[in-house]
Amino acid sequence: MTTEDFKIFAPSIPTDPGIYKYIDAEGTILYVGKAKNLRNRLSSYFGDKKHQLAKTKVLVRHAHHIEFTIVETETDALLLENTLIKKHQPRYNVMLKDEKSPLIYICIKKERFPRVFLTRKTFKDGSTYFGPYLQKFRVEQIAELIRKLFQLRTCQLNLSAENIRNNKFKPCLEYHIKNCAAPCIALETEESYNKKIESIKNILKGNFSAVKNHLKEEMLRYAENMQFEHAQQTKEKLALFEDYQGKSTVVNPSIKDVDVFAIADDEKEAFVNYLKVANGAVIHTYTLTLTKNLDEDRETLLVYAIQNMRERFQSMTQEIIVPFELVLPEKDVQITVPKIGDKKKLLELSEKNVQYHLLQKKKQAANATGKQTSAERILRTLQSDLHMEAIPLWMECFDNSNLHGTNPVSSCVVFKNAKPAKKDYRHFNVKTVEGPNDFASMEEVVHRRYKRLLEEDAGLPQLVIIDGGKGQLSAAMKSIRALGLEGKMTVIGIAKRLEEIYFPDDPVPAHINKKSESLKLIQQARDEAHRFGLTFHRNQRSKNFIKTELTDIPGIGAKTSEKLLQHFGSLARMRTADPIEVEKLIGKVAAGKVKAYFEAGA
Repeated sequence: MTTEDFKIFAPSIPTDPGIYKYIDAEGTILYVGKAKNLRNRLSSYFGDKKHQLAKTKVLVRHAHHIEFTIVETETDALLLENTLIKKHQPRYNVMLKDEKSPLIYICIKKERFPRVFLTRKTFKDGSTYFGPYLQKFRVEQIAELIRKLFQLRTCQLNLSAENIRNNKFKPCLEYHIKNCAAPCIALETEESYNKKIESIKNILKGNFSAVKNHLKEEMLRYAENMQFEHAQQTKEKLALFEDYQGKSTVVNPSIKDVDVFAIADDEKEAFVNYLKVANGAVIHTYTLTLTKNLDEDRETLLVYAIQNMRERFQSMTQEIIVPFELVLPEKDVQITVPKIGDKKKLLELSEKNVQYHLLQKKKQAANATGKQTSAERILRTLQSDLHMEAIPLWMECFDNSNLHGTNPVSSCVVFKNAKPAKKDYRHFNVKTVEGPNDFASMEEVVHRRYKRLLEEDAGLPQLVIIDGGKGQLSAAMKSIRALGLEGKMTVIGIAKRLEEIYFPDDPVPAHINKKSESLKLIQQARDEAHRFGLTFHRNQRSKNFIKTELTDIPGIGAKTSEKLLQHFGSLARMRTADPIEVEKLIGKVAAGKVKAYFEAGA
């Protein structure tokens, strides 16, 4: 949509609160937004474009038309906007950024005598999940407390009333070491077990007082009944629980249940810290990362994050502490912007956390930008060792391969950014050289390679490595000089015996430290060229073998020859093979020709 199109459309836009949708030519919703005044908000997209983000300009350019819906209040607009974003997930709306840290939950399984365990997955099976927790040590600490306070079963037996009544189970080791009260053999009632589960839920919700009161009452009851051993055990559990509670961040006992949110952002991302406070203690903290897609204001980002995290953590807290005024769809929730006192300190704690998170992200980004990669380090070392003017980002290495003068071939391997670029590898059948002449072969293939690059205007490598000593290097330099490329590339030879590095016109070899990363890179390129050339040479010998030995038979082509060799492995086995087996493989006519050829040769 252009500015001219909008000017025609603008007078028909109401000044009421509502939501608007940017829609492309295919009818896909690109963006959903809310506004107190629809006309003013939409006009801002077509005003001074100098100060708009690039993504905003792209959104406007891709939009075919705009639709809007009027609502009664700004709160209604917020609610409708949230619903539409969840339903359509427009590409330009703010998005949650998935953190790499694995999330852990505490699951209370829906079953008779529920198990309590840690899990990374949640299922809609009626079980109760608490979390997610990011800090593994924290959730393991809670799990350890639950294990010590309550004797719970860990088995997966079906503890139905009928199975227990029919004595289907026997007590296991967990019962004998006092980790389980053995409900499987009716030594613990379902009512008693479920009271433990309720206490666990209270701990996980942060309702410490209910658990403490329960333990105190239980201890007194045992004492009154003169069950002093049980009373002592309960007293130890109470001490353990109070020790755990003391490790929680205490805020103020008068601040019962609140959710605290603080926000920090930069140009690309926003971070929202969440503190859950229950009974005067911080029992949970989490920082959410949001990726900005347009120029969303901090209020929009914070509202989105609050809704997401309260839903994720199943928070029903009636008071939310935030750094500035905002409107939430939940009308029965109290929004508090504290100026002084303990609530202000709580907000400052959240702000401190989120600012720290932002600084850590910036530090990581700066380190990633300024940090020299291993490839860059190696190439700079190689540049220094070879006294090169440019960093050798593009390297090529040549190697000759022949066996007793047969099938001479050459290979050229390419390394880019210190890594093999296998798509750019090349092999050459030597055309102008007869017999085993490494020097002449090297001169030919180097000339063919760089003549081709010059004709295609494909650029030149910064470093050329010749596998061999002074002779091979001199041969390569003849071609490079003939093409007028001397001085435009650094050319070196590497002798295999002592790993000596030769430069053109310098009879004295250079020695690079044997442990140097740059020498290892040169060796890697040389070895790769040798491997690639050897593989090609073997293939050529195989093809020639097929051609000379089998394709000389009238009526037998390369495909039939290859099929025979793959099946029998050698000519010797073919000669002694059962004619019927050969006939099944290539047909009666072809089998007859092969048989006649071998009989004539015999």
